[in-house]
Amino acid sequence: MSTVDVVIPCYNYARYLRGCVESVLSQTDVNVRVLIIDDASSDETSDVGRELAASERQIEFRQHKVNKGHIATYNEGLLGWSTGDYTVLLSADDLLAPGSLGRAVSVMDADMSIGMVYGPTVHFVQESELPKVNRREFTHTRWSGAEWLEGRCRSGHNVITSPEVVVRGRVQRAVGGYRPELPHAGDLDMWLRIAAVSNIAYINRVPQAFYRVHSNSMMRTVFQGELLDLKQRKAVFDSFYRLHEGVIKNADRLHEQAMRSLAREALWDACRGYDRNEVELSHAEELEYFALEAYEAANTLSEYAALNRRRRLGAVVCHRTQLFAAPALIRRLRRWGLNRRWKRVGV
Repeated sequence: MSTVDVVIPCYNYARYLRGCVESVLSQTDVNVRVLIIDDASSDETSDVGRELAASERQIEFRQHKVNKGHIATYNEGLLGWSTGDYTVLLSADDLLAPGSLGRAVSVMDADMSIGMVYGPTVHFVQESELPKVNRREFTHTRWSGAEWLEGRCRSGHNVITSPEVVVRGRVQRAVGGYRPELPHAGDLDMWLRIAAVSNIAYINRVPQAFYRVHSNSMMRTVFQGELLDLKQRKAVFDSFYRLHEGVIKNADRLHEQAMRSLAREALWDACRGYDRNEVELSHAEELEYFALEAYEAANTLSEYAALNRRRRLGAVVCHRTQLFAAPALIRRLRRWGLNRRWKRVGV
């Protein structure tokens, strides 16, 4: 039976840690090892972690004397501690869905070319909201790494939350750890690097993980605003394709495609600022500058023309008449539908 090392970094999440660990220990069809790393928490994490480790031989616990930060803690667990056939990085406030590891591992055991499997993630606030999961029946979709990279560049988005990912251990060790210079978008960079050396699979329709939404979650504290998110994704694509130039086929074309996608998104976000009469609040000028910097032909895009139309009329008129709001909403819904399709099919 395949072994899965689940690395659980924890910082001041003692109140969630037991439930997280229970979601791992309840997994079937795999041998699991739980590796808890307390990054010098100031709450009761160390007490809970030691109690858990003493209660089950599958659980191991480490505690940092000083806080090392999430990147160093991730890499310590994935590269310095994990030795399993497969690895999972699971935040202490999140949960694995029932049977998720067995589903992912069965796909990778049957196809050695697949280096990463992920699937749908349910966002929740209270455990009572969680759906029941059929542990056995599922299908999956497989893509080559090149196809998956193409999809990422075409949309410019990261379709993975994180706790739903299972990575083949040797692939994780081959690509290395999370990069300190990308502290806020390192997950997207990691998925791109894995796709550069292996194929990718997606579990269709069945939830693979549950992501807890609360005031201290990474999604809420790190990504504050569209502009920051765009800049972080641009840094990832720039770095990835710079390091893989000459290694990945059509790297220049893919990088340009990613920059075009980010520019279009930035320009539409600027347009929304006019439609809402929130030009300054939305950082419309900075979004436009970002688009022109990211993609040198941004001024030829239809989104740039749309922004100019709004600029000529002014934000007050755009907001009062909502002249452009309906077309913009339709376009955004189409993009949302495209990204939903990528999520459904694993690209």
